[in-house]
Amino acid sequence: MKTVILTMIAAALALAQHDHGDKGKEMTMTGLVVDTGCYMSHDSKGEKHEACANACAKAGVPLALLDEATGTLYIPVASDHKNQNAKLMPFIEKKVTVTGTLIEKGGVKGFAIKTVEAAK
Repeated sequence: MKTVILTMIAAALALAQHDHGDKGKEMTMTGLVVDTGCYMSHDSKGEKHEACANACAKAGVPLALLDEATGTLYIPVASDHKNQNAKLMPFIEKKVTVTGTLIEKGGVKGFAIKTVEAAK
């Protein structure tokens, strides 16, 4: 009986930690919207790559935010359970300013986007 109770307590603590664990860091950042396929495989980005990036995104290739100063790529996190490409499609291969939450896990930098607008 003691083992069952200890197991239940451990499970409850694990669930509580999962549900209420680190939620990330609120922040605003500016970056270039790139398609991950072409950027990762052959470093394609920028205005000349816009038509290709649009075609890739429409085919389901995930878009991401690139901090050109550091070379860091941020993967949009669907914390709202919606397609993150839809938020970024109007800004493909353009600089944007986004607000949201930075979430890091397993060496991957993710960004749960709240707002996105053209960078000034």
